[in-house]
Amino acid sequence: MTIKTGGKIMIAAGVALMMTGTPVSAAPPADWNKGGGEQDEAMHLKADHENGIEVYEVCAACHRLEGWGMKDGTFPMLAGQHKNGIIKQLADIRALNRDNPTMYPFALPKSIGGPQSIADVAAYISKLPMNPEPGYGPGDNLEHGAKLYKDNCVRCHGDNGQGIPDKFYPRIQAQHYNYLVRQFEWIRDGKRRNATPDMIKQIIGFSDADMIAVMDYVSRQKPPAKDVAPVGWENPDFD
Repeated sequence: MTIKTGGKIMIAAGVALMMTGTPVSAAPPADWNKGGGEQDEAMHLKADHENGIEVYEVCAACHRLEGWGMKDGTFPMLAGQHKNGIIKQLADIRALNRDNPTMYPFALPKSIGGPQSIADVAAYISKLPMNPEPGYGPGDNLEHGAKLYKDNCVRCHGDNGQGIPDKFYPRIQAQHYNYLVRQFEWIRDGKRRNATPDMIKQIIGFSDADMIAVMDYVSRQKPPAKDVAPVGWENPDFD
């Protein structure tokens, strides 16, 4: 499939540029995983692979064709993320339960379609192989980070950051360090409204040094080899 400069990517990117920095009207804080609406509908739909590719053209404007985002953390890696988690985050952004003014126009039905498209693109992204070279942190306090992770994060995110799909706990292993730090800080400081209350309580006492150490450790956790692309891999769906 060839991406045309006049296609959906450029349209969506243009809208996003106009929206960057412009707050989206926020709804009152919602239960972190109340469900219902598009989330529940998309969860029960059979995914269409070809439409998933088509919809992902919009996402690729920021998250790149391979789904690897940017190593500096401006955009996260999506590849290999759990389907359930992707569905939840897209539905939350569309319902204004998560504030993301840059992504909001990308996620709208007029850009990607309805619940079927959410199901399709989530399934497609979840099967993309992960970046073999994610962005790491400074690497100078990993022992402390490992202890913090073991004491505070394992119950929800697993032994090495693999997450729990059925509970909507995301895969965080091998995610770009700067993105992890940004999200951790927003959750700790109450700026991410769709965060699980259990996590907020768990990390509210973390210092910035603690945050840096544990997120650096998480960024270095290795997914199973079968889930990781070889170095230099290019997405063949967009030849």
